[in-house]
Amino acid sequence: MALSTRLTERLSLSHPIISAPMAFAAGGRLASAVSAAGGLGLIGGGYGDAAWLEEQLGLVEAGQFGCGFITWSLLRQPALLDLVLAHRPKAIFLSFGDPAPLVSRVKDAGAALITQVQTLRDAEHALDCGADVVVAQGSEAGGHGEKRATLTLVPEVADLIARRSPQTLLCAAGGIADGRGLAAALMLGADGVLVGSRLWASAEANVGPRMHAAALAANGDDTIRTQVMDLARRLDWPSRYTARVLNNAYTARWHGREQELIAVAEEEAQKYRKAWADGDPEGSNTFVGEAVGLIDGIVPAGDLVRGMVSEAEACLKRFASV
Repeated sequence: MALSTRLTERLSLSHPIISAPMAFAAGGRLASAVSAAGGLGLIGGGYGDAAWLEEQLGLVEAGQFGCGFITWSLLRQPALLDLVLAHRPKAIFLSFGDPAPLVSRVKDAGAALITQVQTLRDAEHALDCGADVVVAQGSEAGGHGEKRATLTLVPEVADLIARRSPQTLLCAAGGIADGRGLAAALMLGADGVLVGSRLWASAEANVGPRMHAAALAANGDDTIRTQVMDLARRLDWPSRYTARVLNNAYTARWHGREQELIAVAEEEAQKYRKAWADGDPEGSNTFVGEAVGLIDGIVPAGDLVRGMVSEAEACLKRFASV
C-alpha cells in the first residue's frame, strides 16, 4: 500500500502526507508517529518556546522529522531556528510572513524548505525564494489562514509552478481529512497533502480530552473565521490573517465586538490563558477547520495515515476504471 508521487520520491517518504505543524498540538510524539507511518511529521514551533521545543526534539529521530514556524514570530527570535537545525530536520516549514531572510540558513543546513501560502501572489514570492515545497492553504483549514478556497487555489498554484518552476513540489492544505481529500488533491495537481485537523484529533496530539470531545460533537457548520482569540491572547498577528476555530461561547460573546475586547484585553488575556491551560473548549478556542465534520474518533496517527492512503488508492482505482 503506497501512493508514489514526486513528494514521496523527493523526501523519501512512503506516503504523500505531511502533518501540519499545529502550535502546541503537534509535538514530538505526533511528528514521530506520522513519520514512522511513512509520512513526514512536523513539530509545531508556534510562537517560540525554546524549552518546549528542546523537549519535543528529544522525541524525534534526526533526519526523520520537520519543524514548522510562524514566520513573523520566528523573525523576532531567530535563534530558535538554529536550535531546530542542530537536530538535523528533514524540512523546515515557514508560514505567515516573508521567508526570504531565513532561506539561506535552512538550505545551508541541508533541510528542505516548505513554505505555506494563501494567495497566488505569495506563491510567486515563495518560488522566488527557492522553496522546495509550496503548500497552498485554503480557508477551510483550521487555525490561521486567509480567504481563498482549496479547490481553486491548489490548481491555480499548480499551473503557476508548471510555468515558472516545474521542479518545485506542491501540497494541498485545507479541508483534507480522509482518502477522498487526498485523491482529490492529487487530481488538482498537488504532489501530496498537509493534514491538520484530522491529525489534531489523534491519540498522539497534545490536545486535552474536552477539546477532543468538542470536536467530535461538531461539524463544519460549527466553525468560524475570527480574530478574537488573537486579540484575547494579545498576539500581534498581521491583520490579513484570521483563524478558523469552533464557534463557542467565547466567540459568540466577542466576534463583532473586537474594539470592546481590545479595551479589556489585559483582563481577558488572563481569563483566556487559564481556560486554555484547563482545556476549556468554551472559555478558549478549539483550533480545527471545516474538516471537523469528517472526524469520527480519536485514533492513533499511524492508523489515520495508512487509512487515508488506502482510501485514496481505492478512490483513484475506482474512477480510473470508469
